[in-house]
Amino acid sequence: MKDSVRNRTIYEKYIKRPLDIVCALSAIFCFSWLYLIITILVKIKLGSPVLFKQMRPGLNEKLFPVCKFRTMTDERDEKGELLPDDVRLTKFGKWLRIMSLDELPEAFNILNGTMSVIGPRPQLVRDMVFMTDEQRKRHSVRPGLSGLAQVNGRNSISWEEKLEWDLKYIKKITFLGDVKIIMDTVLKAFVKKEGINREGTVSDMDFGDWLLSEGKISQEKYREKQVEAKKLLA
Repeated sequence: MKDSVRNRTIYEKYIKRPLDIVCALSAIFCFSWLYLIITILVKIKLGSPVLFKQMRPGLNEKLFPVCKFRTMTDERDEKGELLPDDVRLTKFGKWLRIMSLDELPEAFNILNGTMSVIGPRPQLVRDMVFMTDEQRKRHSVRPGLSGLAQVNGRNSISWEEKLEWDLKYIKKITFLGDVKIIMDTVLKAFVKKEGINREGTVSDMDFGDWLLSEGKISQEKYREKQVEAKKLLA
């Protein structure tokens, strides 16, 4: 679904992007000291590179590198394969995630226009390929640092519920709506300190894995979509 097809509010058309730029510049300027401290700590505790970059689908499904502070080590087994997330995630990395400090570098994504302050969270390419055409309409807007799904359960809700919240958001994007999401995000992330974990797991289950575990797709369809994702990233 292309952005031009959607009925956009005046706020979304003319005000949201300039506000994103102001917010991103303000965050980078005000928290420059924090960026420096976290950079040094990540370098000492986890090594290089300090930033974790991963290609994600953005506006109109154009791929872009989302940037975060690194939270895991590069520990590998005897075959050279990365160890499971729960092994590589350190106490320091877990703290960064709980406090959402690993997300700070995304201010630069907002500044360059690949992200917005508020919008559907950028998911993995291997998640996108499993979405229905209706669910993929979430990509008709810039992905956000936070969104409706993040303040309405985050990873404690099912994938289908998360995508429903994303679709609800894009129906009518307003200034007051975005302000409310920002306030709810601050409350949950910094006051209640809600983390990203779902039922004790370190990372949320991939959409395809969730669909397979729920019996909503076949093994053949699962393999087919995984191949499609790899081709998009090639």
